[in-house]
Amino acid sequence: MKEDYYDILGIDKSASAAEIKKAYRKLAIKYHPDKNPDDPKAEEMFKKAAEAYEVLSNPDKKAKYDQFGHSAFDGSGGFGGGGMNMDDIFSQFGDIFGSAFGGGGGGFSGFGGFGGSGRGQSRGSNLRIRVNLNLEDVANGVEKKIKVKRKKRAKDTTYKTCSTCGGSGQVTRVTNTILGRMQTASPCGACQGTGQVIDNKGSGTDAHGLKTEEELVSIKIPAGVEDGMQLKVSGKGNESPGSGIAGDLIVLIQVEEHEHLKRDGENLHYDLYISYPEAALGTSKEIQTVKGKVRIKIEPGIQSGKILRLKSKGLPNLNRYNTGDLLVHVNVWTPQTLNREQQQFFENQLNDDNFEPNPNKSDKSFFEKVKDMFS
Repeated sequence: MKEDYYDILGIDKSASAAEIKKAYRKLAIKYHPDKNPDDPKAEEMFKKAAEAYEVLSNPDKKAKYDQFGHSAFDGSGGFGGGGMNMDDIFSQFGDIFGSAFGGGGGGFSGFGGFGGSGRGQSRGSNLRIRVNLNLEDVANGVEKKIKVKRKKRAKDTTYKTCSTCGGSGQVTRVTNTILGRMQTASPCGACQGTGQVIDNKGSGTDAHGLKTEEELVSIKIPAGVEDGMQLKVSGKGNESPGSGIAGDLIVLIQVEEHEHLKRDGENLHYDLYISYPEAALGTSKEIQTVKGKVRIKIEPGIQSGKILRLKSKGLPNLNRYNTGDLLVHVNVWTPQTLNREQQQFFENQLNDDNFEPNPNKSDKSFFEKVKDMFS
């Protein structure tokens, strides 16, 4: 059974139009895909809120819903919860966000965002590319210049207003139902919803007057991105025929594994191996970080499994709140073969009290170290 629209928006039936709009805006911003990238539950809530608002913001639909419930729209062109994709929602309700998300489109959007087109405008298709980064790119942020093949309107192609839909891109149909005369709109078949048809087709173009051209696109990637994230560069997808707006370029981030450093969110992990003599006597070691090499001091008597924390030597937070740490895991290397002199040395130490394991309370167990690492 479908959820009640009033329950979805958290309002009662006596709510005014302003209260309905306010409730929807609050939920739309909370579950907006730019704030909840790759979160299917948030996306579902975003769509449910849009469905509820689409009905309750329309006085006629609201009256029918109050009288007949969800059955008022079964098979009669209602929203239906699955009829709109994200672009449809932003196209119809983009202005509801105000300045919170720039109206739902335009410019460079964050991660997994969905740019909305203006009402009545056709929109070109999106393009998708993959960009490989290393950890140094992630730490510092980087600007990549990528060659992209995209469809663009040819200069010698001209368009004219579609005579079938009068340039609206939609055709309206009126049908008689048990609830009365219902008006529905669908994309115009003559112009495929663009509102314009080709007047003069340029040379070397496709059926829509578009030509594939290679363009060098500059992509600014902020520091702190993660493997699998998607960035959107608005207007760098395929162009739309006529006067429509271009689609977006969706950039999939792929981060290469580092030879020595392992990522854990904003923290980095480094395995440092030292010998028995170095562990007993102390030493200094040069280790790799994402911003060059640093030298660290190893205290005499250090134990295998000790974790040294280098503050702010990890990766920056995507929102620039803080920078993670570099965790250096000390491993004392046990030699697998000994010569006679070495073997004799260790045999002489077997009964020496100084070589007997004697952990104190400050020496944490393996499980305590793991717990500390993840807390």
